[in-house]
Amino acid sequence: MVSPASTNVKEMFAATSFPLPDGYSRALCATIAGWSYDSLPAPVLHNVKALILDTLGVIGGAANAPGIAELNARLVRWEKTGSATGLIGRRRYSPPTAAMANGAAAHALDFDDQHDPARVHTSAVVLPTLLAAAEDLAAEGKPVSGKDFILAYAIGAELHARLGLACYNSLGKGWHPTMIFGTVSAGVAAARMIGLDAGGLANALGMSFHQTSGSAQSMRDGVLSKRLGPGFAARNAVMGAFLAADGLTSTRGTLEGNAGLFALYERNEVKPEILTNGLGKDWRVAEYSFKPYPCCRCNHTPIGIGIQLHQQGIKPTDVAAIEVGMGNVNWLTVGAPYDPARNDVVHAQFNTAYSFARALADGKVDLHSYRKPAITDSGIAALTAITKVVDDPTIDPTAIEPARVKLTLKSGKVVELKRETIKGSPQDPMNDTEMRAKVRGCLEFGLGASAAEVDRLADAVAVLEQSGDAAKSILGAFPAQK
Repeated sequence: MVSPASTNVKEMFAATSFPLPDGYSRALCATIAGWSYDSLPAPVLHNVKALILDTLGVIGGAANAPGIAELNARLVRWEKTGSATGLIGRRRYSPPTAAMANGAAAHALDFDDQHDPARVHTSAVVLPTLLAAAEDLAAEGKPVSGKDFILAYAIGAELHARLGLACYNSLGKGWHPTMIFGTVSAGVAAARMIGLDAGGLANALGMSFHQTSGSAQSMRDGVLSKRLGPGFAARNAVMGAFLAADGLTSTRGTLEGNAGLFALYERNEVKPEILTNGLGKDWRVAEYSFKPYPCCRCNHTPIGIGIQLHQQGIKPTDVAAIEVGMGNVNWLTVGAPYDPARNDVVHAQFNTAYSFARALADGKVDLHSYRKPAITDSGIAALTAITKVVDDPTIDPTAIEPARVKLTLKSGKVVELKRETIKGSPQDPMNDTEMRAKVRGCLEFGLGASAAEVDRLADAVAVLEQSGDAAKSILGAFPAQK
């Protein structure tokens, strides 16, 4: 690959107002090309391993999730052999198809990690992309070491988070940031793992951007296509990286061009300094959140409040009316009235009224909360019927964390609670015991895995940097479906 022309990267990144200078995207890729495993701080290494294990857990948990069997049946009808593995059913696919199957599974339970302020689910795109690419490279006699896999993962996660933060209202505009920014981030990560230089990374960035898509309408409508989004993004990222490796050239002004990502998707409503300031020094990878509840992250603060109210002894039969207040983007995403007649799991996952009712009634929300027939429970339906979710003008419209709940009890008493933090975030993290229990619960739920099998997978990820073949280490430890 031909490297980009010599550029003063520091000066290039200092220009943070629009129009951005020509060469901005290529300067970004030149910076990333200079990163090495040894430059990764310890908290980044720790979080990358946590992201990998958490994602493998939620993929396994999705083995019986609505839509996953149908997707794999369609894919296996078209592809019966290939150099990569669809983890559910151990099917053999081409790398793009394996990435799509695993990406859809990683998002199917809505239990996958998220960078909360950036509003991106990263690992559902990055892990399937890198795993498929690493398997293909191993099949060619070029196995990817654990260190190179971890470095590529850190690159993808860092770029994904920074793009989501820089493009601060992408979801409010109607895009699905996981897909839009995940495609290009994972494409660059895979290209770096393949071994491309700065020019190759720039072509992978452009080739991935050329395939970028993803509307938020699926999540607003609560339909199965939403969970396929990361799979589509991972498929396109694999394709973009390998086409760049094959020498195909792509857009030069991928981010900064007048038809580039910032102008076309974000209307230049971007803070580009967030993308570049401290890049490679101040890592966003350490800021990722892990989900304690298997539903849209916008629901998690109300769920936490519901569990707290349950613990205080408030019963559903005590309640006359419920009001949940949240910021505008959250409200647009999960604030619609709940319709139990739809009998739709995704609708329940993307509905605050349902999720809060479950938390208040049960004192917990877990994988069984979003299954049939639980989603049509008459007692829960009665609670959702008296619940109003409102767009609260006192809450930052783009903030994901804050929410408030007002209960009017039948006694006339009013109970109000508000939270500014969200469980599973760096401000309120899940501890190691909770994290391991989540992975164990997912793998038991979906694959029937034993505790020993879960421990074997966790042990493999814990020492991944020692592996000479990352794909083999991961696949060899991943439990088979019972």
